[in-house]
Amino acid sequence: MKEKPSKPAPAKSKFREFVEAILTALLIAAFIISFVVQAFKIPSGSMIPTLLVGDHLFVNKFIYGVKLPYFRTTIIPVTDPKREDVIVFIYPEDRSKDFIKRVIGVAGDKIEMKNKKLFINDRPYADPNGHYTDQAIFPAEAQPRDNFGPLVVPQDSFFVMGDNRDHSLDSRFWGFVDLKDVQGKAFILYWSWNHEERNVRWNRIARLIQ
Repeated sequence: MKEKPSKPAPAKSKFREFVEAILTALLIAAFIISFVVQAFKIPSGSMIPTLLVGDHLFVNKFIYGVKLPYFRTTIIPVTDPKREDVIVFIYPEDRSKDFIKRVIGVAGDKIEMKNKKLFINDRPYADPNGHYTDQAIFPAEAQPRDNFGPLVVPQDSFFVMGDNRDHSLDSRFWGFVDLKDVQGKAFILYWSWNHEERNVRWNRIARLIQ
């Protein structure tokens, strides 16, 4: 007896193909955003002159290890943030916000500031990225902007400051950043919009962040 020819599989509908393509794209995007790279926008001047209001940048999320989303647990360690890295992290005072600052102290470092002069482990620190614009110097009793410490950075924590030292809400005011709250390292500008002059800062696009 001759075998009956098998029926060809029914062709996928156009709608089903469209839905599958969208879902695949969303899964790929979610993977990239969660583990590889994410875009951020600079809303304030706390990192001037390194970063300006209206700068858009990419953050490398893989460089500090692969973390489980929501749990913030590192499952594949790579490396930890180092002094002078510009990092994005969950703001400890409001966990719905992301902040961007520069790492000044790592675990075990002794940090102190005397009249706007930074000391790390009892030695004057060159502070190559510190930018000061206010001539006034506040005593520690008034606020910790210009005088604070000494204090020691705990394990798995970081002391961070904005490059715009006189106009930055940072570790001087609210404490340390926990390693598990670090989102990634800022590494390149992909767009920059000057809100005041309403034009593109073309000379900043594709600039590496240092």
